[in-house]
Amino acid sequence: IVYPSRGAGLGPLQLFSGPFPALCKGGQILRVSAALSCIQGASIKISKIRAGRSTPGLRPQHLSGLELIRDMCDGNLEGATVGSSEITLTSGKIKCGNYIADTHTAGYCSPFCRSVGLLLQVCLPCALFTEGPSELCLKGGTNAEMAPQIDYTIKVFKPIAEKFGVHFDCDLRMRGYYPKGGGEVVVKVNPVKELSPLNMTERGNITKIYGRAFVAGVLPFKLAKDMSTAAVRTIRKEIKDLYINIQSLQEKDKACGNGNGIIIIAESSTGCIFAGSSLGKKGVYADKVGIEAAEMLLRNIRHNGCVDEFLQDQLIVFMALAKGTSRMRTGPITLHTQTAIHVAEQLTKAKFVIHKAEDEHANNDTYIIECQGVGATNSNL
Repeated sequence: IVYPSRGAGLGPLQLFSGPFPALCKGGQILRVSAALSCIQGASIKISKIRAGRSTPGLRPQHLSGLELIRDMCDGNLEGATVGSSEITLTSGKIKCGNYIADTHTAGYCSPFCRSVGLLLQVCLPCALFTEGPSELCLKGGTNAEMAPQIDYTIKVFKPIAEKFGVHFDCDLRMRGYYPKGGGEVVVKVNPVKELSPLNMTERGNITKIYGRAFVAGVLPFKLAKDMSTAAVRTIRKEIKDLYINIQSLQEKDKACGNGNGIIIIAESSTGCIFAGSSLGKKGVYADKVGIEAAEMLLRNIRHNGCVDEFLQDQLIVFMALAKGTSRMRTGPITLHTQTAIHVAEQLTKAKFVIHKAEDEHANNDTYIIECQGVGATNSNL
């Protein structure tokens, strides 16, 4: 990646090369580097895209995200075709406005290729540094494998992002499931002058557990009940003193395609939020789906961190751009987080330090991620 940085006070020319054998082989490098390029008004060239994957090169969801960034920063995008192994993005000035991103991949074979959540990851940081409010119409899968479910974005990511000073509304107009996609989410984002640092180092006690088990399309309502019952039973083995409210829902009017799944959310006394989720698959019993989500939630509670394994990497860009020192207590550092940190450090002057937590509540899986942010400022405000 060749990255001549300018604008937003984020530093001089940066140059580094890949691929990075110890880092994520998917779209993480694309999302982080494209967002930072847009914010800084810089140019990037990325080669050997997804070289370690069975289907290397750009996939439709990556292409949609890059095209959205190009439009938001009034830039130029070269090599932007499905399967391309190299792209060049030349960024101009970020503009507020109304934007549409549609992955157009209803027939594509991957169950996670249409994620609205991944589209939001790449465009939200950019929309914060415009001269006015923006409206982003994101179309695709709202509940897809290997990507944040829209429920996670709204219930977990959004309230934590607000701690940075990020404010956006998320209007879920239609859910979309594999393989049809067809979901639609409209996100309204307000710009910021600068981002505040994050301080999440006290977990507190788990005070609330709730969630939703859903079926859509022609699938029977009994699946939702079975997922909910199995999830509650699993959580009860470790957490016995809290009421667990997992609603069973049949989605009709606002769902495209057939699907079933569950998301379970836990909140702590200090405002930490965790989640576990799972989607149904052909041939997999509903109770197994519920158990998988419950075990995921419990795993992310046991490490006594303040964020779960899926929120970790989503916060790295905001920590890098914030003014001041951010601190985040977490469980084992994921590969996605390592990748986001590496790219953010290379493309900005942000400095990250990771160390083991050593207080009385920590265990062998508890870490602190600390970042001295660059204090990016919005020159439009």
